[in-house]
Formats: sequence, C-alpha cells, structure tokens
Amino acid sequence: MGSQSHPLYPEVIMSAEKIQTMLRTIEDECRFTGGLTGRYALRQEVLNAMAAVRREEFVPDELKPYAYDNTPLPIGNGQTISQPFIVALMTDLLEPEPDDIILEIGTGSGYQAAVLSQLVRQVYSLEVIPALAEQAADRLQRLGYDKVEIIASDGSSGLHEHAPYDGIIVTAAAPRIPEALIQQLAPFGRMVIPVGKPHLPQELLLVEKSGHRVNSRRILSVAFVPFTGKGQA
Repeated sequence: MGSQSHPLYPEVIMSAEKIQTMLRTIEDECRFTGGLTGRYALRQEVLNAMAAVRREEFVPDELKPYAYDNTPLPIGNGQTISQPFIVALMTDLLEPEPDDIILEIGTGSGYQAAVLSQLVRQVYSLEVIPALAEQAADRLQRLGYDKVEIIASDGSSGLHEHAPYDGIIVTAAAPRIPEALIQQLAPFGRMVIPVGKPHLPQELLLVEKSGHRVNSRRILSVAFVPFTGKGQA
C-alpha cells in the first residue's frame, strides 16, 4: 500500500519556511543595528528558542498568516505582541542561563515567556489585564510550557515571593525604572526595559547590577505600549 500524505504536511512545510525567513530577518536586523546594540549576532541558543516557539499560536486567528513577519501585531485589549527581532534582542540581552529564574512584567500573549522558557529554569510573568493573563495561562498550559507561571498582577511592584531574579524583562514602556524591580534584581543580574512615554521617543535600556552599583545603558530606540502599573504615570 502506498504511503498516504498527511493533510497538514504542506502547512507544516510553509510554517518551517516562514520560521527560517524570520530567523534570517532577525540576523539581518542584528547586523544592521549592531553598531547601536553592540550585538552584531545573537547567541545560537536564542535563535534556537525563537525557532522552537510557534508564533502563530500567540496571535489572533485572523493574523496567523502574518505571525512570522518582523512586525508587532495586536492581540486585543490595546496590547501587542512585539516584533520577532525585538523579542530575540531582549532575550539575548538578558544572557539567560539554564538555571536562571526570570521575572517578566507584561505577559501579553505569553510569547516572550515561552521563548525564555526554552532557555531558563523558571519564568514568572505578571500581567495587569486579567483577561490576557487568563488567556496566556491557558495557552501556555495547552502548548506544554510548564516552566512559566502567569500571575494577574500590577507589575510595578514586581514579585517579592521569588526574588531575587537573575533577569527581569519588561515588555511595556515605563516613564522610569520601577525601584522595586531594581531591588528584586539579583547581584550581577540584568534587566531589559523600555523607558519613555507613549507617542514620544522611548529607549530600550540594559540595567546591570554589580554588587550595590546599578548601571544602565541605552541599547536602541523603540516603540512599546505604555506600562500601566500604579505609580508609573
């Protein structure tokens, strides 16, 4: 008996091709922005994580054809999923290690947390919009991302229960770096956070803690949805 083709085989091939195109675009963007970011190439582990997470699972059905385009996409409730290059760059800037515990502020669809979960021991992710938190938790559970815990909470105070964190990643623009997040960052930990006001220039910052000293460095101009935590107006 001849072999029977799987009905989803062409779709799987198309998705794989789109993933490879996405990775090439990320690499091109890295070379183009390397003079600003200091990163002309990303760690292979980060690229592998980007390839492993199916981005179409994290966007609305009508936007699935555009899931691997290098652009942010709306996910409802006035929020977006960041463009793949920014997700990859922010992940790489954290320099995640397999035993790290990471705090994410702004779960959104859960995509950034899913990528990070490929690289670290545990991700705790806070989302201030309850509906998004519930959707992301259900999605991540369905897809088998068991290293991520979603908590519906205002992220401006961080999450004291599991501090300090080896890395903190913030996926919405705050007018300033929340002091609570600096306090919850482990010695020699890293935080990646966009800082600025809506509709005005924002800067992606890399914050590094060295003992009691905290240094921040501008990485790139960015455009994120605003941070909505208390005290961040």
